[in-house]
Amino acid sequence: MRLPAHRPDPGVRYVATSFVVGIFFPAVAGGITFPALPRLELVLGISPTVVGVVLSTTGAVRLLSNAPVGSLLDQVGTRRPLIAGVLLLSVAPFGYALGLEPGAVPLGPAAVFITARAGAGVGSALVLVGGYAMITDITTLDNRGRWIGYMLGAYGLGFPAGLVVGGLVADVYDIRTAFLLAGAVSLVSIPIILAFVPDRAPSVEQGGGLREIPGLVRADRRLAVLGTVNGILSFLSRAFLTTVVVFAAKFGLELGGLGDMGVTGVMLALVTLSASGAMLVAGRFSDTTDGRLFLVLPSLCVMALGFLTVALVPTLAGILGGGVVAALGGGAAAPVLKAYLGDISPPGDVAKLGGAYDGLGDLGGILAPVLALPAASSMGFETLYLGCAGLGVTAAILVAGTLLSVGTTPGSTVAE
Repeated sequence: MRLPAHRPDPGVRYVATSFVVGIFFPAVAGGITFPALPRLELVLGISPTVVGVVLSTTGAVRLLSNAPVGSLLDQVGTRRPLIAGVLLLSVAPFGYALGLEPGAVPLGPAAVFITARAGAGVGSALVLVGGYAMITDITTLDNRGRWIGYMLGAYGLGFPAGLVVGGLVADVYDIRTAFLLAGAVSLVSIPIILAFVPDRAPSVEQGGGLREIPGLVRADRRLAVLGTVNGILSFLSRAFLTTVVVFAAKFGLELGGLGDMGVTGVMLALVTLSASGAMLVAGRFSDTTDGRLFLVLPSLCVMALGFLTVALVPTLAGILGGGVVAALGGGAAAPVLKAYLGDISPPGDVAKLGGAYDGLGDLGGILAPVLALPAASSMGFETLYLGCAGLGVTAAILVAGTLLSVGTTPGSTVAE
């Protein structure tokens, strides 16, 4: 029996489509800047350690910002924070361009890049958590998965498109031009959000703070399971992307005239496109089922199968096929998990729980390169990817245990 939709959705197609289009441009901008940032050591003479700090600043700041941003959104609504987030994301590339100017800032170029990357971390938290809260607010059980899938898919597709553009512009012109183009592209989102995203009031007169999150999780342990599984998904995705370059080099993989670096580029493109495509389809399909969380189980098993294939078949066909299969499984699970989180979140706590959920995902993404490369070096890539397959199965077991003990009805809760 279908669960009744609990909210009307007037104009949802126009509002959600505008945000999906709007989030695509900051993702493209992020892709444009990405190829140039690791080259700061060559361009400015910054030490490799400082370059590492620059690269990790956005993720670390977003990790710390997700939950506070979610609490803020529950209290002030989504429109103004979304606009502020896109502005921060747009200003950051202009900050990178400023950092290339010798003596432009007394503290030096490294401080400029770190400050700009920190602003981008806060901006991405505002956009991603705010977008999730806004779409959850205007959708119903019958269409939430579709629009969250479109949001995540658009964000996922924008980044590789930006990688191509950024590489070409940096080669044909220079890095500064690529940074300026990224800022201009991100700014395109501002008029779209101003024109179409409504100024929705917060769901409660006075939203609760971060201290309420543990109590909410204790009241419904599904929330903890969803966040944990999201952290595992992010860890597995980032672990593969982090280690695949070294893996391809170790086994001397070649494709036509391409060496291991070329093979890696092809693989990253296929993996990203596969994950984004799966997001677009899976979210919409989950709206047609009575219990969308059931779809996560086969998706996680497919992801585990992909890692198992890479571990057991260390050939070009094995790594390409296994990587794509793992991406399809992880991409299919992501929008369904997030849509279900929206289904079960109390109306006044949607954003703060979404922020906590994203925070766990960022934590998994940050831990992956720290743990995966040393593990591959000490235990071997086959063992690492077998462990990743085991983590995928563990996530499926967590979801299955939740289904058996609680069920998938959004209105039901279970305390620990």
